[in-house]
Amino acid sequence: MKGLRTMRKQIIGCLCLLLVLVSCSPREPDEDIIQNPDDTAEDELSIIPGYQLSSENYKIILPYEPSAARGVIVNQVANRMDIDEMEEGLRRLSLPEFDPEDYYFEEGQYLSSDEVYDWLGRDLTKDQLEATIKNEEEAAKKANMTFNEERRRKELKLGLNPSLASPDGKKKDEQIKAHRENPRYISHILEQNYLTKNDDQLADLSGVSIAIALKSVYRFQVETDEGKLHGPYYEDISEKEMLKQGKEAAQTILERLREKESLTDVPIMITLYKEEKQEHPVPGNYIAKTVVPAQDMLIDEWESINEKNVLFPSSEASKDHSADEDLFNAFAEEIADFFPNYVGVIGQGFYIDDDLREISMLIPMDFEGSGEITGFTQYLYGRVQDIYENTDYAIEVKIESGNEIESIIYREAGDEEFNVHILH
Repeated sequence: MKGLRTMRKQIIGCLCLLLVLVSCSPREPDEDIIQNPDDTAEDELSIIPGYQLSSENYKIILPYEPSAARGVIVNQVANRMDIDEMEEGLRRLSLPEFDPEDYYFEEGQYLSSDEVYDWLGRDLTKDQLEATIKNEEEAAKKANMTFNEERRRKELKLGLNPSLASPDGKKKDEQIKAHRENPRYISHILEQNYLTKNDDQLADLSGVSIAIALKSVYRFQVETDEGKLHGPYYEDISEKEMLKQGKEAAQTILERLREKESLTDVPIMITLYKEEKQEHPVPGNYIAKTVVPAQDMLIDEWESINEKNVLFPSSEASKDHSADEDLFNAFAEEIADFFPNYVGVIGQGFYIDDDLREISMLIPMDFEGSGEITGFTQYLYGRVQDIYENTDYAIEVKIESGNEIESIIYREAGDEEFNVHILH
């Protein structure tokens, strides 16, 4: 189930594209801008679109530049829900630091895939380092290749996760103990860039946002001498330990970013993201952030972030947000009373400072035809308006059949009226 913000932005984006094609209303003209992010390539003429979807959406310079570390997040973050929340949440947290009125968004261009993978690796013990250098040097000699020992030593020491010494004999219990005492804390490093236009129509890098994804549960396997794999095993990581490891990594990451010429003189926001366990139906959340002024090399202080995503229905919702769950249950019961093939509603609430800001609900159904879809959507449209009439947070209801979205009912935060779209 995708989050509320993802689907709502897709809807709004499609509607705005339609308006671009058919509307004659006035708008800002598209702007030309010269983009040269690494100062080595030839100048590239780009376009800043005249339309901005909302005050909380950044304009994106076209042609769109994919991240230099494209694809790493999919390979490192196990829960798809976390991937969406991490990317969207970092943009949201960037809004107060890099105002969309003045800044343009670009995916990260300064951390390559190889670099991110190196940083996500484990540090090596002294014996592991020497053994690796020896093996690689011998292999290079056999292949008649040059071997830069100094550079390779530096590369092998880039891992931000703790080293893991392999116990002699690879005894299963000893390996399990070693993993539990030295979990992999960091699973991803996400970069986003924020650009401004100077008087010469050049795109200047004016801010960088970094998210460090931290595991709440470490999943691992061990292999014995016979080549047999055991596991998976799980080790819970406390938020206290997670914060400690994340803050230490953040300082190292800041120092490495400042070594890059393009990043020495820009403010850098660094955030810590707490991942949910792999199979969890709702994503994790951001837990801390800091903003480092241009040229500064040290992180001064951290600001706690009180956000969370809550599953409805759940014991957490019943315990901590009973009034919100009562409304959710009332809505679910209204559906169950009239539709025998209804199988349940799954809800996701997003809270900031324990205040519900938005809730999304997914209703899987089996339909016989388009008429039934229309009738069901009309029924839900009336029920959601009645039950959520006196609320002011954003709401989205998605009706799904066969893994396809059939219709959507949504209301933006603060609005009185709901919108409805039947897609099939």
